[in-house]
Amino acid sequence: MTCRCLILLLAAVPIIAHTSDLAREKRLAAEIEDSIVFGDPVYLEAGGASFLSIFTEAEEDPARGAVIVLHGRGFHPDWAQVAGPLRSGLAERGWTTLSIQLPVLEKEAKYYDYVPVFPDAFPRIDAAIQRARELDAGPVILAAHSCGAHMAMAYVRARGDAAFDGFIGIGMGATDYQQPMSDPFPLAEMRVPVLDIFGSEEYPAVKRMAPERLEALRTAGNPLSRQRVIDGANHYFDGQSVTDTLIEAVAEWLEEAFPMGGDV
Repeated sequence: MTCRCLILLLAAVPIIAHTSDLAREKRLAAEIEDSIVFGDPVYLEAGGASFLSIFTEAEEDPARGAVIVLHGRGFHPDWAQVAGPLRSGLAERGWTTLSIQLPVLEKEAKYYDYVPVFPDAFPRIDAAIQRARELDAGPVILAAHSCGAHMAMAYVRARGDAAFDGFIGIGMGATDYQQPMSDPFPLAEMRVPVLDIFGSEEYPAVKRMAPERLEALRTAGNPLSRQRVIDGANHYFDGQSVTDTLIEAVAEWLEEAFPMGGDV
């Protein structure tokens, strides 16, 4: 192949910047702010920039605790699949929720494009945890779906799990075709209780890795850690029935792991 042909070939390959697309984040925020019915938009600061979060006060007083919701790849804190229903559903069940905007790239970006961006999420997670602690609402739990779970696990790998009290991983391990995970999840090293939850109709990679994740939870040894399968659910928990089942399963585990008046 001549150099000229090689240059033309490379020029045809889309180049995706490995940094969060702040302009797209602003567009997403503008699209959803006025449509938020349950909860309030709150801007947090991290890394010298502000980012959108949605604060939803618990419908119980006192609150059972605070759940920080991390959405899936390329979406936003009120995403209709998983993130939005979870933040509102848990608030109805007594948990204050803070659903945060994670770094996003352009729509065509794949798993390997996002891997270098994972660290961009770390200061946002820190800022959300700090805000949740300021609320003095009780235990603070991270609930992360899909790429949000990858970002949360990268956070734990880099900083440990001492800053929060529990972790919920939803659809953990989803990547893209011929793009295996860059690093294993640090579940075996985690001291906090973990709920690993996914659907029976999940992506093959998520289901294939389920025994490995379960073994890691057993190695970690927290007696409150669980693995749960939602029958009939796909990766996005499409359908009101499975969405309701997801929220109920998460709420039940939270009540078991963090009973009112219990030690954190």
